[in-house]
Amino acid sequence: MSHIKIFDTTLRDGEQSPGVNLNQLEKMEIAKQLERLGIDRMEAGFPASSQGDFNAVKTIAETIKETSVTGLARTVKSDIDTAWEALKSAAEPRLHLFLATSPIHMTYKLKKSPEQVIGTAVNMVSYAKQKFPQVQWSAEDASRSDWKFLAQIIEKVIDAGATVINLPDTVGYTTPTEYGNMFRFMKENVPNIDKVSLSCHCHNDLGMAVANSIAAVENGATQVEGTINGIGERAGNVALEEVAVALNIRSDQYPYTTALKLNEIKRTSDLVSKLTGMYVQANKAITGRNAFAHESGIHQDGVLKNAETYEIITPEMVGVNSNTLFLGKHSGRHAFRDKVVELGYELSSEKLQEAFEAFKRLTDRKKEVTDDDLFTILMDVQTDTSAMNKYELEMFQVQYGTTNIPTATVVLTTPDNERVETACTGQGSVEALYETLDTLIKEEIQLVDYQLNSVGRGKDALAESHVQLIVNSEPVNGRGTAQDVVEASANAFLNAVNRYVIQEQTKLKQQVK
Repeated sequence: MSHIKIFDTTLRDGEQSPGVNLNQLEKMEIAKQLERLGIDRMEAGFPASSQGDFNAVKTIAETIKETSVTGLARTVKSDIDTAWEALKSAAEPRLHLFLATSPIHMTYKLKKSPEQVIGTAVNMVSYAKQKFPQVQWSAEDASRSDWKFLAQIIEKVIDAGATVINLPDTVGYTTPTEYGNMFRFMKENVPNIDKVSLSCHCHNDLGMAVANSIAAVENGATQVEGTINGIGERAGNVALEEVAVALNIRSDQYPYTTALKLNEIKRTSDLVSKLTGMYVQANKAITGRNAFAHESGIHQDGVLKNAETYEIITPEMVGVNSNTLFLGKHSGRHAFRDKVVELGYELSSEKLQEAFEAFKRLTDRKKEVTDDDLFTILMDVQTDTSAMNKYELEMFQVQYGTTNIPTATVVLTTPDNERVETACTGQGSVEALYETLDTLIKEEIQLVDYQLNSVGRGKDALAESHVQLIVNSEPVNGRGTAQDVVEASANAFLNAVNRYVIQEQTKLKQQVK
């Protein structure tokens, strides 16, 4: 059985999904869970793209030691230098360097001849190799490149010091046969190809990312790049959990193994979904809500007699457990702490107490508290903004009905510690509430997206709201939960605004230093 390395780019390529904007704490939570999942290599971000990304990559590199942490860079010295400063304390500093090789990219984007592209790639790989022990070079848009040219540039960057060669299907254009043949061609026509590992990176524009990735593995790739839940630009990347489970279930056809702990898949998927606000479609393979549900009577009858009649994957394999009651209103702090540890969270004494109090408040209003409920509570207490000045919701009231004009009254405390109050109307309760909040908040706000989801099932389920706002021209996401959908919506709106406010306060403090 050949071993396949898993390269996760959820924190870089995944965060490039429209509407996704993770802060440093959220990136760290995902990074820790990716480490628990058993990812071999983790692309933590693009350090040169912003100070925030630099800080996040640096913190992850200093914290994560069981997984190799890497950062993305263009073939520019300043990018490489910045990446080194962010990654030099990693257990195994690794750089991901990329340059386009397709005719359309070289002509219209780079405006360089093939010879100039080769020169740039070789010079920058050589420069990067002076700092980084591991340098991955990617031929952007490889699937639309000329194979002979690709073989030529690959040979030269290997001589320059590259240790991994990645051939991405950047725009999701190729087919499994074409993609597999490209890897085979490089194996047969690049003289020094045995000195490096080959990696595949597939996008899902035509829905063939998983098939293309497996075709690459069958033809010599020993590393698969992708994201959790398949998030990413446009139609997204290959879903790593789908590749890993496919290789496991069909080991009779695919003699390859990965280091992933498959029973951590569901938890990882849920964490990424909640923090990015990109909810998983119900019928998605492996992690969708309906992946192990059976509606048809014939299917139900078969599963009751023998689960293998209609289930080729057991829910337990990927960490799906029934949401039964695990803690109640009489549960103590010790039992609660044990459950938090079981779920993989590390909380300070203060944060543990805050989470426990939130749990107790929930048990007063909700009969059955599930893992999903606790997961939501833990997410809500993770961000420590107590020392920051921000908008605080003191009170809100919404009046609406079939014969009334929806009206919202809100009382806020501003970051300047001023108490403000007003009321506004709208076409619905949430619109009235958001109009009122917008009036009270001095920042310029535009609502881009609003989503409402249920945490678990039942009429007493928690509501989870996710919004995307543009605050003073900056895109920010917000997340809020409550048993009341209107309160959850208010919490999400203020969470987004406060993330912007805290971000600006942090920038000012850094400038003063």
